[in-house]
Amino acid sequence: MVLGTNPLMHYCSSNDNFTSHGPYERSLTKLMGNFYYLAPPNGFALGSLGQNSQERPYGLTLCRGDVSASDCRTCLAEARSEIQKLCPNKKEGIIWYDNCVLKYSNKDFFGQIDNQNKFYLLNVQNVSDPMTFNLKTKELLSQLAQNASTTPRMYAAGELKLDDQGSKKVYGLAQCTRDLSSVDCKKCLDGAIGELPSCCDGKQGGRVVGGSCTIMEEVSESWGIDDVVFGEEDDDRLRTCRPVSW
Repeated sequence: MVLGTNPLMHYCSSNDNFTSHGPYERSLTKLMGNFYYLAPPNGFALGSLGQNSQERPYGLTLCRGDVSASDCRTCLAEARSEIQKLCPNKKEGIIWYDNCVLKYSNKDFFGQIDNQNKFYLLNVQNVSDPMTFNLKTKELLSQLAQNASTTPRMYAAGELKLDDQGSKKVYGLAQCTRDLSSVDCKKCLDGAIGELPSCCDGKQGGRVVGGSCTIMEEVSESWGIDDVVFGEEDDDRLRTCRPVSW
């Protein structure tokens, strides 16, 4: 399973089901079809469809801020197809890819920080100087969180030198779904930064991936995406872990 072409993770509702070929499914299918056309130009779309509040899906999709419109559209097409297979007849679902996230629910979640849907990814390789690396990483991500929360696209990426020579760097990314306010975007990202040490302390890369915001840090500018295999026994450089309380 190569990162970027297969889902990183997905969750489905356990209890709420919709009737096959019923009004909820028809509205959901149309909504996700709309996202395919609406999201790629600017990387984000949200909306709801349905006359009856009991049969109205709410949804949003977000593409990573550095992907092209073409790659965004490709990711959304895959997400739309795959979530229907993974969450059949479920009124709530979320699926993450490296390039996009797609989320829907029968409840209006717009403008609310999603603290329920979350997972971690980490590069299991250790850095040589964990204390310096952790401090620099926090400094970088905190600045990116501030930048992301105050820009219309709610996305920021950057780098920071780890030594005086500039031969070693840490790269970071911070992004929020654009239904959040600036204040809630910053709150979401700060919370994710606070969780990073419990998952990825002293590691060469790590991500806290949520339903409302994501942070990434990596010693490679490519985010370890193009050449890293996820979930295969022959390559465990990236692993998933969930909060201990889950």
